[in-house]
Amino acid sequence: MITAPHADRGPHDPPDYPQTQSSPEFAELRRAHRSFAFPLTAAFVLWYLAYVLLSSYAGGFMATKVAGHLNVALVLGLAQFATTFLIAWWYSRHAAARLDPRAAALKARLEAPTAAVAAPQAAAAGAAPEDGPGPTGVQEAGA
Repeated sequence: MITAPHADRGPHDPPDYPQTQSSPEFAELRRAHRSFAFPLTAAFVLWYLAYVLLSSYAGGFMATKVAGHLNVALVLGLAQFATTFLIAWWYSRHAAARLDPRAAALKARLEAPTAAVAAPQAAAAGAAPEDGPGPTGVQEAGA
């Protein structure tokens, strides 16, 4: 298994997650997610339970022929699959348009202070540049 090398970014302070969680930006991101996901999830669960209850208690209705050998139960069962994919597609569009930009802005704000803090700390500590090791004081063979 080949893995990409990870760069040691040096000493840095972790982001202040409690402060971020209490920020208005995070609250708006959470509200935008919940206002879409919760009602849609509740609607789908009710739709699924209706299908199960109809299958269990309304056998005559579910056996009603729609066209040829196609009955109501099969149509509603296939509609379950269709709505699953429709909801996934719809959520993907919602997330790309409304959630991802807000999350990216929040992430940038969260990571910005750590980069600004890490560079001065590394310089103050006399750290080597990120592109390679600094001088070690050990003479290499053949030098």
